[in-house]
Amino acid sequence: MTVKKAIGIIHLWLGLSSGLVVLFLGLTGCILAFQREIETISLPSQYVEPEEGNFITPSRIYKIAAAQLPGKVIHSVTYGKKDKSAVVTFYHDNPEYYYLAYINPYNGKVLQVKNMADDFFRIVIDGHFYLWLPHDIGRPIVASATLIFVVMMITGIILWWPKNKAARKQRFSIKWNAKWRRVNYDLHNVLGFYMSWVAIFIAITGLVWGFQWVSKSVYWVASGGQQAVDFYEPVSKSPKMAYAIAIEDRLYEKMKVLYPAVETIEVHFPENDTAAVSGAANPDAGTYWKTDYRYFDQNTLEEIPVTHMFGRFRDMKTADKIARMNYDIHVGAILGLPGKILAFFASLLAASLPVTGFLLWWGRKKKSKHKTSASSI
Repeated sequence: MTVKKAIGIIHLWLGLSSGLVVLFLGLTGCILAFQREIETISLPSQYVEPEEGNFITPSRIYKIAAAQLPGKVIHSVTYGKKDKSAVVTFYHDNPEYYYLAYINPYNGKVLQVKNMADDFFRIVIDGHFYLWLPHDIGRPIVASATLIFVVMMITGIILWWPKNKAARKQRFSIKWNAKWRRVNYDLHNVLGFYMSWVAIFIAITGLVWGFQWVSKSVYWVASGGQQAVDFYEPVSKSPKMAYAIAIEDRLYEKMKVLYPAVETIEVHFPENDTAAVSGAANPDAGTYWKTDYRYFDQNTLEEIPVTHMFGRFRDMKTADKIARMNYDIHVGAILGLPGKILAFFASLLAASLPVTGFLLWWGRKKKSKHKTSASSI
């Protein structure tokens, strides 16, 4: 048995073992690539008619939102551009505990309160990451299928690699006028080759979430042998003080001065008397990786520096910035609309490979049975 034949057998059985999961991940990945674009049409409550004057304060929005869901913990409020509603996030330790309230930032009118457990994209994300299974079960299944897919892309390129110049001409184009089996063969090989150069980045960023050892390895390589600092919440150390203006309102005014040109400013409400108060400023609402996270003493508003990756972007190490980019790379948003289009088609082609691969295997199996039957006559 030659090395290439052995690789072909490995490629075949890995494909048969992971094909259904890869098909599902590819199709859901297509949907998630354009999540923001679809929501601009399907979620009218995120828009308001622009008005003159300032937005109402975070403390006032807090009271309005709290009246909608009594007893629920309010995590933050996010202000956007003049035509965007303020978004209040209700979130706690339980991942199922997730609500959004869309409020007109000019007059405080509640536009929509949404249980994110019923949100279409939230459901798709839960399937994409966990197959709608308990997280400790679904995550390793998805991650294992993704790892197999990476191996398949590598073995697929080896199998695709032409032996000579004559074969090379046939590797880059699909012979559409041939019989369907030849067309299917070309679809699997040619499209698989082109897709691999984009899908490899999507797969690796998926593995970063799926396996801790991948996440730590990527960070270790990017940092030159260092380990990432785990996230931690800073603590306010000054004595409790009384102010006429709520701390979150003071923080919002401070963030507006620090970041006059960003697209979103998020204010986090302190959960207790010792927690820091924090704000986030994002210059590009279409991505996450450039966001500045700032932490302040909730009494003095003196800044509390942090050493983990969720701090000021300009202060981050290269490895921290790469880690921050992970989601935006995964959905293609890192390159804007062209990147999302690339991610969409790479996901679509990745979803097609298990189908064309199965048809290829099934056709060869039937052909082999036919030859065996004919030789026995």
